[in-house]
Amino acid sequence: MNRSAPYQPLLLRILHGVSGILVIGTIISGFLIYNTFDKRFGQIPLPKINPIQDIHGTFGLFFLIFLPFFALYSFHAGKRRLLQSDSIQKLTQFGKPIWWVSLQRLVNTKMLLAAVLAVISGRMMKEEWLPTGELDHIWYYLHSIAWVIMIFGLAIHILMSAKVGGVPLLLSIFSWKFRPEDSPANWYGRLRGWLDNFTNNFQREVDQFITSSLLLKMMEVIVLGGIMAAFVLPLFFSGGE
Repeated sequence: MNRSAPYQPLLLRILHGVSGILVIGTIISGFLIYNTFDKRFGQIPLPKINPIQDIHGTFGLFFLIFLPFFALYSFHAGKRRLLQSDSIQKLTQFGKPIWWVSLQRLVNTKMLLAAVLAVISGRMMKEEWLPTGELDHIWYYLHSIAWVIMIFGLAIHILMSAKVGGVPLLLSIFSWKFRPEDSPANWYGRLRGWLDNFTNNFQREVDQFITSSLLLKMMEVIVLGGIMAAFVLPLFFSGGE
């Protein structure tokens, strides 16, 4: 497998970096919340941080605001990194390079779905539940399950990236170098060009969407619909079962 340093689009690096920081922040603050209020599976003797729920909520809110942009990029410009229609079949080719790539795509897709579950369940929780010992709410269980999936998904994502592309791939995510055509100065022009092309060729774009991977379309609808639900549901429900 080629171990030469790959080039990652600048926008991908920015989206990937910001989402990574927010996910890690929510994971750490989420563990501190568990360590302070839950403790049912044990605890670590760490100093108590009184506003830890506010800190976790702030990370979660910024992650929710940022998630639609990351999801749209993932399902379009980055769709090759997500589950493909033949990925399950290729997972039978154990040990081969395509097996590792397919596994990485599966993990990436599961992390997106877990992120949606995390933001929906987090938005439906009440802040007073944990301080008062109300640990048996379904939304708290779903939120905890989502973040456990995210923790394991993040670990596997890093390991799979190292396996597929080695250290050069991992380092390429943190590089600030970019090609002239990838410069942020060109983003507005490229966006206008894409919008003009979409407007002028609307029917062709619709046909292309219809004939694209059904599996990926379903995932996109679930993820974007879930993100929308995370914004809207708290307006109708104040939390609870």
